[in-house]
Amino acid sequence: METPAGRAPRPTPAPAASRGRRRRAAAPPTGAAGPRTGGNTPADHGPEPGPGADPDGAGDPPAPPRRRRATLLGLGVVATASAAALVAGLLSWGPPESADPARPATAAEAERLAAMRVTAYRDVRSGVRVTVGAGTARTELVGWVDWARPLVYLDVGGPGAGADRGLLQATPAALVVRPDPTAPGTPAPPPLVPPTDRWQLREPSPGRGLSAVLDLLLALRGDRPDTVTAQARWLGRESAAGTPVDVLEAPLTTGPAGTAPATPAPVRRFRLWLDQDARLHRLIGRLPDDTPVTVALERSDRPTLRPVDALGGRPGLARALTDAEVDRLTRLPTRLRAAGGAALTGTAPLGPTANLRAAGWLSWAGSTAYLAVGEAGTPGRRTLRRHQTNGTTRVEVPADGGTAELPDRPPLPPPAGVTWPPPTPAADDLDRLVDAALRAASTPADPRSAVRLRGDQLADRTVDVVELRDHRAQLRYWIDRDGLLRRVELRTGRGVWAQLDLTPGPVPTLPTGTPRAGPTHRSKPR
Repeated sequence: METPAGRAPRPTPAPAASRGRRRRAAAPPTGAAGPRTGGNTPADHGPEPGPGADPDGAGDPPAPPRRRRATLLGLGVVATASAAALVAGLLSWGPPESADPARPATAAEAERLAAMRVTAYRDVRSGVRVTVGAGTARTELVGWVDWARPLVYLDVGGPGAGADRGLLQATPAALVVRPDPTAPGTPAPPPLVPPTDRWQLREPSPGRGLSAVLDLLLALRGDRPDTVTAQARWLGRESAAGTPVDVLEAPLTTGPAGTAPATPAPVRRFRLWLDQDARLHRLIGRLPDDTPVTVALERSDRPTLRPVDALGGRPGLARALTDAEVDRLTRLPTRLRAAGGAALTGTAPLGPTANLRAAGWLSWAGSTAYLAVGEAGTPGRRTLRRHQTNGTTRVEVPADGGTAELPDRPPLPPPAGVTWPPPTPAADDLDRLVDAALRAASTPADPRSAVRLRGDQLADRTVDVVELRDHRAQLRYWIDRDGLLRRVELRTGRGVWAQLDLTPGPVPTLPTGTPRAGPTHRSKPR
């Protein structure tokens, strides 16, 4: 390149990188006069930059290509993850869930609901816990329901139990209770072998209290599927005793239908916890009197229940009589007349105010009976009854010994200060029961109308329970292996059984005829 005359040519500048290296190489050493510290020497740090140096490295060579590729790859990964999250969020977005998940029941759910009652009938029995009411008015019931028999057996307690505290057994036709005011406040499962004494017939108000609860429990059975309802709603899914269940709301029959066509069974809406096999585990609703009720069913708790004697006693399998049983039945009248008579005690639940108890004697040889009768709810009163072939005479007297549950036998001789009215035909089922016991010694039973229900035990004796199914009355004879009658049972008009327990043997001379009236008996002054 040409230059003006007299001026030296300008040297060509070196590349920036070369200039930087040369400047660093030519820079004087840093701290040449200073002491050495920690073994650091000028050679360790290199020369210190001088004037015109590039301390921020702007003049350094570019970063290696490998570092750029790693940075770009990281940015790509972050961008990909962000895009994936955005897409997932868009796909999963929907309107917020409703606070009420209820919907109409599906066809499968409605069919299970229709099969609920027939499933209970096929399962036969279940444990049950019931709460009626709330707070201090709450009544609690614990026990079992047998849908096949059907029978309900419960212990009643809770702060609101009141006079209902104690045991109860019920069928669709009858309710018997065993009041126990001293029972603990919290009920427990009742004994599988129920007590034999103090049971009374009760007639509660329809649609209220115990009656409404029993109607509800017994209404949970059916011998065929119900009609599929379109009124059921699905409310959600839960778990009951470890079993997944659907919570449904549907109308439910709460009691038996009336006798007239215009009085169908009452229906209320309930919440029902129903599993996949159409088994009900829980229900919540209100009884016909609007009292809240909760029923929890323990489907694995299924013992065999034993009805009390008033409801027929232990179940059996009826069969025809064997030859030996036929012989004992046909020879029964002869053996009873040979025995002469028997001491007796009787239980006759004839009504809510006629739970009768009796004690006395009967004479098969003389065809007469004499007994004292008390009423469980009226401990201060007794009725003397005298049975003969021409009818029964009765007279009321003050209670004299014994208890309302087991009165003393009648006085012998009869009180002199009472007037006996003329005999009349049998007035109640206790009269008919005593007449049947007397008739057993005179009229042979027809073995063709008899079946053996079961074997049993009574007063430490083995007996055959034989049911006589003739047109006059439904009777049961309890005959021991010696061919003697130990109990006579009569099915009453209320659908329960009255019993007369007999101890064959010698009896005192029983009054016959109509005694002459004497002076009225007066109590001595105190």
